[in-house]
Amino acid sequence: MPNGYAGRILHVDLTKGKLKVESPSEKFYRKYLGGSAMGMHYILKEMKPGADPLGPDNVLTLMLSALTGTPISGNSRMSANAKSPLVDGIGDSQCGGFFPAEMKFAGFDGLVVTGKSAKPVYLWLNDGKAELRDASHLWGKTTSEVDDMLKKELGDDKIQVAQCGPAGEKLSRLAAIINMANRANGRTGMGAVMGSKNLKAVVARGSSKRLALADAKAVNELAKNGAASLDGNGDVAGLKAHGTASVVSFQNSMGTLPTRNYNEGQFEGFEPISGEVMTETILKERDTCYACTVNCKRVVETEFNGRKVAPRSGGPEYETLSTFGSYCGVSNLGAVAYANQICNEYGLDTIGAGATIAWAMDCFENGLLAESEVGFPLKFGDAEAMVRAAEALAKREGFGDVLAEGSRKAADRLGKGHEYLITVKGAEAPAHMPQAKRSLGLIYAVLPFGADHQSSEHDPMIEEGMAGDLYLGRLQMLGFDHTLAPRSLDDDKVRFAMKTQHFYSFLDSADLCQFVWGPAWTLYGPAETVEVVKSVTGWKDFTLDELMAVGERRLNMLRAFNAREGINRKADALPAKFYKALQGAGPTAGVALTVEEMSRALDAYYEMSGWDKQSGNPTPATLKRLDLGWVLGKPAAKKKAAPKKKAAVKKKAVAKKAAPKKKVVVKKAAAKKKVIVKRKK
Repeated sequence: MPNGYAGRILHVDLTKGKLKVESPSEKFYRKYLGGSAMGMHYILKEMKPGADPLGPDNVLTLMLSALTGTPISGNSRMSANAKSPLVDGIGDSQCGGFFPAEMKFAGFDGLVVTGKSAKPVYLWLNDGKAELRDASHLWGKTTSEVDDMLKKELGDDKIQVAQCGPAGEKLSRLAAIINMANRANGRTGMGAVMGSKNLKAVVARGSSKRLALADAKAVNELAKNGAASLDGNGDVAGLKAHGTASVVSFQNSMGTLPTRNYNEGQFEGFEPISGEVMTETILKERDTCYACTVNCKRVVETEFNGRKVAPRSGGPEYETLSTFGSYCGVSNLGAVAYANQICNEYGLDTIGAGATIAWAMDCFENGLLAESEVGFPLKFGDAEAMVRAAEALAKREGFGDVLAEGSRKAADRLGKGHEYLITVKGAEAPAHMPQAKRSLGLIYAVLPFGADHQSSEHDPMIEEGMAGDLYLGRLQMLGFDHTLAPRSLDDDKVRFAMKTQHFYSFLDSADLCQFVWGPAWTLYGPAETVEVVKSVTGWKDFTLDELMAVGERRLNMLRAFNAREGINRKADALPAKFYKALQGAGPTAGVALTVEEMSRALDAYYEMSGWDKQSGNPTPATLKRLDLGWVLGKPAAKKKAAPKKKAAVKKKAVAKKAAPKKKVVVKKAAAKKKVIVKRKK
């Protein structure tokens, strides 16, 4: 077993109530490293094609990596994967906080969860031991209530809990997996998968916080250097000062702050919901994840129309301030903070929930939804209406039962509103606008799990007038030595999108925070990323090429899963809204993507990726190059065909002795040979 790993994967059969520990080989760990890549190995091996996302045949994986729990910033991440109840095909989501590190300390690198329990249960991981316990008393409770109840029940305030929340119990397709009552595996409905299995929570506790490291001194040196360079990196220093909310003002100035359901790129009410104002007014303290020096998490205290927002719920991120704020035309910081609290308490993705409400507002404003359907006026700019919609969505009450399906499935259910969607493969677009960031639009389209802003580097990092020396110096390691034109989508920009996508895909296999580790603007760049893997594991010959191969392997596994489910290039489509000129004022007014440029970029991307242009799926040659030939299926047909081939040869030999029967035997042999060849195909 390599350093850094616990060396144990826990298989949980909820139907039978059985637990089994697997000890993978070092070769296995090095091939997948952890996170989504490791999870996809089990999903592709163990899930039946065509499984119901909310049925017992779905396989849920929660995976860590060698780097989880190490004493360096950005290490405490966990990947959740399963067939998604929200998007077409695979689901994928990452979380931070203290739970991932605690799960490693509890003695496990990952969980593979199958089946469905007859009653609600929670999984208790404690110093290498695992046990399923009754969770009937926890069902229906909010995330903070469950945290308190389990700490009392287990007699330990230091346990960490990852849970599905009431939204997951009610199978909301926007449900997240929540830990610390404010950190989330937010996207693609992983909380609903957990709820569908009657798995209320996973609880972790490990008494030892020491991991075996190949070169502890080198890891500590990297940690010290990163902390020392924090203030000199403007982007990361901004994260520490104002959290991800620090970019609200910048995005607005660039015309890339989605406003009123992506109708505009600038919001006249941006300042009251900006990071600077949040810091000056409602910020109570800064929080962090395990061993991280950045401290980007916000802890706020405020109220909205008599409703209290408690520090325990953390504080809104940039995406939350956008989706519940500018997406909905709402400039009330208290309302946005309260909506964030609702999502954390009930277990919802703030991006999906806020964007779905904004979609409903757009439909209401355009006369597609009536007040009688919604239960109250749902207009842009109405903070009280936004909060009421969020509460209804969380509880699946009234019109909230429709909203809990996510915007695309809500439109399907209502039979209207499709023209106002901002979804890709069913996932609501985050607050980064592909009309201005062209390569991001391409990544939104090709991602196996729909629109996501944390799966590639954004265009400004390499564009003229924006790219700094730090960015370009690091990007040179990925093969880029010059800036590119703003809003371009030529072959150079496509290659930039694909290469940085592979790097980000590695980060989701190594379970590293993309605000700390990355190819351009972060605290650590590609060189340090390679070094930390070597220092933790002891793989002295680990290289950047191998790092990129891990990322590419994960991406192809995700895509291969979708191909197996019948999903192809047709799903790589952006919503009609992105091809319409943006309204309002500012730098992006009148800007839109074009169908022609996106189609050409898709062709180029598929070719560079080794994917078939017609289907958009990885070719057999590409899968074999990445040591994923097993994904193509077992060669059972060839093994069955072999005996028949021998029989045919035997008959030919007999034919030589019996000339009169020669013609008949030859015809039969040829016929069988054709059948054999057909089966091979």
